[in-house]
Amino acid sequence: MPILPSTRQNARGPHRAASSRGEAERSLVHAFATFTQAAASLEKSYGQLQTEVARLSGELERANSELGKSLEENSRVRSFLAQILEGLPCGVLVVDAAARLRVINPEARRLLMLDPSWLPEQGVALPAVIDRLLAESSSKAPAAEREWSFDDPAGTRFLGITQARVAGKDGRRGETIWILRDMTQEKRLFAEREKSRRNESLAEIATVLAHEIRNPLGSLELFAGLLADSTAVTSESGQWVGQIQAGLRTLAATVNNVLQFHSQPCPEPIPTPLDRLLRETVEFLAPLARQRGMQVRLENRAGKVMLHADPHRLQQVFLNLALNAFRAMSPGNWLAVNVDRARPSEGARVPCQIQIDFEDQGSGISEELMEKIFEPGFTTHAGSSGLGLAVCKKVIEQHGGAIRVHSALRLGTTFSLLLPLAGDPA
Repeated sequence: MPILPSTRQNARGPHRAASSRGEAERSLVHAFATFTQAAASLEKSYGQLQTEVARLSGELERANSELGKSLEENSRVRSFLAQILEGLPCGVLVVDAAARLRVINPEARRLLMLDPSWLPEQGVALPAVIDRLLAESSSKAPAAEREWSFDDPAGTRFLGITQARVAGKDGRRGETIWILRDMTQEKRLFAEREKSRRNESLAEIATVLAHEIRNPLGSLELFAGLLADSTAVTSESGQWVGQIQAGLRTLAATVNNVLQFHSQPCPEPIPTPLDRLLRETVEFLAPLARQRGMQVRLENRAGKVMLHADPHRLQQVFLNLALNAFRAMSPGNWLAVNVDRARPSEGARVPCQIQIDFEDQGSGISEELMEKIFEPGFTTHAGSSGLGLAVCKKVIEQHGGAIRVHSALRLGTTFSLLLPLAGDPA
């Protein structure tokens, strides 16, 4: 570069410096304008950011509110379902695919006789009854209800079992639900109805047979009586006829018991002289007593008294009590029939009663059997229908009376009949 004279250089210096200052000012103005523009843009962006933050905050608040409502609703639904599960009248068990018990409701605990405080815990063995239920039910395909039973202290319990499987994700096996229903009472009622139906059928058959037997039996008794009269002079023939009469009268008593118990005829009370009825009964029993080597004694301390009764049904009671005494006694024993007026108990509705005691010398009745002797069908003697004492109790109660029994082992038994009097005969 050529070296100019110093005067020239000095002349161009101020102009150049002024130009530099102008450029700097322009640059500063431009920079300030750029800064102002950037600040405005930043302020605008900040305002948009604040708006977006406010919008997002509102959406988050709404989402949180909806989530809270959803959680509250889920909690309410879970509580409601838990209440339903606890209040169901059937047992519910839920087992997962790994055979772990997940749910058991209170009714299932009751049906399976579990402790109410027991809880299924991981790693703890299940009660034996649940293990057996799951083992026996898991092999069965879910289908209609089936019967399942187990023993408990009160007896056998019967449950109806229904299974349902819940499909898991991707078609894999999910939980299995067991529904338990108590069928014990239902089975018991069905058995009772079946027993009642069979008893009714047997009663109808027995009644028909008894009617068919009683007709020729009356003729046989009549002819046996005629034979007894015609062979009175021959002791050996008389013994044979006595055996026939005893057998026929025992058979007649059994037939009458069947008819009176099963057909339950209504009593037809009429004025009945008790002393005459008892005398006829003792005469009727004589062949039976002789056959067994026993005797019957009648002692009437009440005199002539009148009852309002059905004489045929009342005589059947006397016959049944005598036959029971004969079965309990040994040859040589006595059956005492004692009649006396009974003292009315304080506050009794019937002011005047007659008491008839049938006192035997038999083996007596144990305390264990005393509560069962009046049950239909109960007997301790082979070949007996077990209806005699049941018929006695029913007939005496139909006559407004009562029957009592006192017994001592190896000493004998006394059956006491209490019957209201109709008044002394004129």
